[in-house]
Amino acid sequence: MRNALFRSLAALVAVGGAALVPAAAVAAPTPSPGATPVNRAGTSFLTATPISAGQPVRVDASIGDHLYWAFSATAGQVHEITATVTFPKGRSGASTWTVDVFDGLRRRQACTAGAQTPTVDAKASSVTLGCTLREVRPWAEPWSADPLPGSYVIRLSVTDLPEPDLGAPVDVDLLVGEVADRGASADDGELAAPLVPNTKAGTVLNAVPVAEPEADDADSLTDWLPDLGSRWVWTGIGGVLAAVAGVFGFAVTRRSRRR
Repeated sequence: MRNALFRSLAALVAVGGAALVPAAAVAAPTPSPGATPVNRAGTSFLTATPISAGQPVRVDASIGDHLYWAFSATAGQVHEITATVTFPKGRSGASTWTVDVFDGLRRRQACTAGAQTPTVDAKASSVTLGCTLREVRPWAEPWSADPLPGSYVIRLSVTDLPEPDLGAPVDVDLLVGEVADRGASADDGELAAPLVPNTKAGTVLNAVPVAEPEADDADSLTDWLPDLGSRWVWTGIGGVLAAVAGVFGFAVTRRSRRR
């Protein structure tokens, strides 16, 4: 009787543990069939190379470069990012790599799984990084950092390395996979617009010039006068005061000489 009860409890625990395993751990991302590979990367948030989920990325870079890519996400999606850095040549010491993800407001997003900041020794030929993001929500409180629909930026970089290894060539393979899509959840709210970074700041406005109204004769006579806040007015006032002070000083000096 006790053995049967023990077996039943063990089976329940096993089933419950399997239910708690995240989808990202069950299905690893794979490239989409027919997806066009990307062979470049941006060097900043504003120049991040756009990619799609399932689109493979392979670029040649150097140790020390900051590489940026951007992808879009909608409510209910869960994305997993995997990156592999291969070292064609030997290195002089260990190095630490990191993959960071930022939303449209450049808020750093937390990873629920994956080796986000691994350290590799000098003898290793490659290092693998990973980051599984949280499920994108349709809305969130302004003070929270929950992932919202919009653009997300990936940054791959090295944070610690021996100085002689700086600039050595590396091969980078990266893939963004959509491991789950639960659709828009039943949250009582909706984001007004996706969080997309402004990459066209400082746009020149081509406004049509407005005709100025005709000035009166009285106003035209005073147009040549400078404004009260102009430096010419204060320069003139200073000159007058200096002249008065000079005349007063000359008069005092002349009287003292006569005496």
